[in-house]
Amino acid sequence: MTDFDPARLAAVISPLRRALLAATRAEAGLPELAEAQIDVLRTLPRGTLRGPAEIATQLRLSRPTVSNLLATMQAQELIERAADPSDGRRVVVRASERALDLFDRFDAVNSSLVGRVSRELSEGDRTALAAALPALERLCSVLTESALPAPPTSKDAS
Repeated sequence: MTDFDPARLAAVISPLRRALLAATRAEAGLPELAEAQIDVLRTLPRGTLRGPAEIATQLRLSRPTVSNLLATMQAQELIERAADPSDGRRVVVRASERALDLFDRFDAVNSSLVGRVSRELSEGDRTALAAALPALERLCSVLTESALPAPPTSKDAS
């Protein structure tokens, strides 16, 4: 039997992510990039072309949501749209050099910040975090890479 509390984990993830994002932006002097924009940029590493539908699928967002995100990001010069070289009827996007620079700075400061603040934790806490990483990576993988089964209905429970 384990002491795992799924509600407690779920309740800490969002505030942790928001706090880390805000602290990273402040420390790096980065512009206000929405969390969703950062997620889009993660799908577009240097040299990558992806269609909006691919991005939507990868991020598990609706196509209209991704379309709106991309329009905003294009206006901010964070992405560039072009005709797909292999199929001119299709549009693909790539991260702009400006976005890649911002993202590289964000990632470097983010990692440095986590390293620095984690040194304020006890050795036991750091050991627990290190031990939890593989399970958290697998949890993320299950949530992002596979189609989750539908929750049971009351009919299934009987």
